[in-house]
Amino acid sequence: MSVLSSRTGRDRQRYDNNFRLVSGCIPYRLIKDKKLEKDTSVDFVNKLQVVMVSSPNRQDLVFPKGGWENDETVLEAASREAMEEAGVKGILREVPLGVWEFRSKSSISINAEDESFGGCKGYMFALEVTEELEDWPERGNRQRKWLNVKEALELCRYEWMKRALEVFLRVMQEEEEGKLRTKKIVQNDSSR
Repeated sequence: MSVLSSRTGRDRQRYDNNFRLVSGCIPYRLIKDKKLEKDTSVDFVNKLQVVMVSSPNRQDLVFPKGGWENDETVLEAASREAMEEAGVKGILREVPLGVWEFRSKSSISINAEDESFGGCKGYMFALEVTEELEDWPERGNRQRKWLNVKEALELCRYEWMKRALEVFLRVMQEEEEGKLRTKKIVQNDSSR
């Protein structure tokens, strides 16, 4: 049993024009394998893994996310959710991948006829995982699973999370290409 506990309830929940504000992240790591690092046939995308978690009482997979509360920043909320739901900590990128509007699953079944009921605005960030906890607050309700990006796209439960993952992948590829260009420029300069 975890000594840490999850926040519960919505008494400190932030709202924006009837939208519940939610913060989450896509936890990731690059596979550190000497063989893969030297193998040029393995592209960057196949070296990238993301963490997804099962929903309570279900086996489908989602990224860690939850309510952004009034005593924390959006970044603190994303980091807290990653620790509570997935048991991971790391370096959170401060620029959001984006903001998506969606309806919560509970509101869809409860109040399907009211379009405005249960609306959420979700801020998603990238989190480079530096630590995996053996025990975390929601370990009893959730399973943590490392997946490659292709698997994550196939297994992701929500369309808005798939779109966030696609943005994440584009941002990571652009960053990797920038590093490679810089490396080539440095190598060319040093050979003169």
